[in-house]
Amino acid sequence: MGRAKSLPPTAGLSATAIRIPDAVSARFSHEYAAPSPQLFVHEGARQSLERRLTAASPGTPVSVSVTDNTHAMITHRYEGGVLRVRVHHMFLDAPANVQEALIRYVIRGDREASVLISRYIETNGHRVARRSRHIKLNPRGQHHDLLDIFQQLNDRYFDGAVDACVTWGKRSHSKLTKRKSIKLGSYSAPERLIRVNPALDRSWVPRYFVAYILYHEMLHHMMPSTRSENGRSMLHPPEFLEAERDYRYYERSLAWERGHIGRLLRS
Repeated sequence: MGRAKSLPPTAGLSATAIRIPDAVSARFSHEYAAPSPQLFVHEGARQSLERRLTAASPGTPVSVSVTDNTHAMITHRYEGGVLRVRVHHMFLDAPANVQEALIRYVIRGDREASVLISRYIETNGHRVARRSRHIKLNPRGQHHDLLDIFQQLNDRYFDGAVDACVTWGKRSHSKLTKRKSIKLGSYSAPERLIRVNPALDRSWVPRYFVAYILYHEMLHHMMPSTRSENGRSMLHPPEFLEAERDYRYYERSLAWERGHIGRLLRS
């Protein structure tokens, strides 16, 4: 999954807190000293879900905790007279009918609600983090700060909804053979991780072009690959290509790439 270019190019729970799609929560720190990237909970959304569960369970206090679990998306138990509910963060911005199903499932064990919830989890599987703890994130380059660009793009084009991490990829030291193609960016759904080719961390590469590559990979996060009628995987369906054109410097970026692809291949 990602964006590969060749010459000539063609157009186009412990201590973990959870980030959810919210413009404010997108402004996370780029200090990654913790074992895993720190994410942030939208407290208003958590409280709202907690109040709705409380209203559906009169006389029983409810406590909602948000997790980034990879297996148990919903757990609940009674403890000390309190109904303690743990839900994956994908449910905080779920459609109203899914949240209503979640409440029916937790309070009454509704089977139809369970089916709806299972479908929602299946379609949002890309939001279940499976990032290796050994991956070191390095978004700050010598010339371009990917985290700064990511945050600006996230606020402007995605309303803060991209809950992925970003890093420069590893620099290749092998120049024994001449490259015929170069992958400028990639997105790993299981890791929720965007990697950008370090060849773009050059003084002569404009910020708007780095932003374009990053924007492209952010779209992959927001618009997972689909399958056509014949079962083939579609990384760039028509709606993806249409959304890609929303980037302010789309045409300018393609023109710059056409004029500098040779130099990028030699980088």
